[in-house]
Amino acid sequence: MIQVFGTKNCKNTRKAERFFKERNKEYQFRDLGIKGLAPRELESLVRKQPLESLIDTASKEYGKRGLKYMDFDMEEELLAHPELLKTPLVRKGDQWFVGIDESGWKELC
Repeated sequence: MIQVFGTKNCKNTRKAERFFKERNKEYQFRDLGIKGLAPRELESLVRKQPLESLIDTASKEYGKRGLKYMDFDMEEELLAHPELLKTPLVRKGDQWFVGIDESGWKELC
């Protein structure tokens, strides 16, 4: 089963959902605003993507928290504040794609 992680208000997440709907692929949406990533999910993701590449430095939350000027534990911050994640996150099994990656998503179809 394909999983799309993001928020309802994120245009990139909606683009991922539209991509799979247009191809009649079933997917499960998980709203990161309601339930963030579990520690094991983040661990699985980090095996595929560098931790630094997962943080959306352009997000409002990043600016609001002043993280640009702080040393912080990235993993801890991402688990506590999933709104810092780049979205969408698309997963099938142990395959993860971060952000808009239509060529990667096609592999899942």
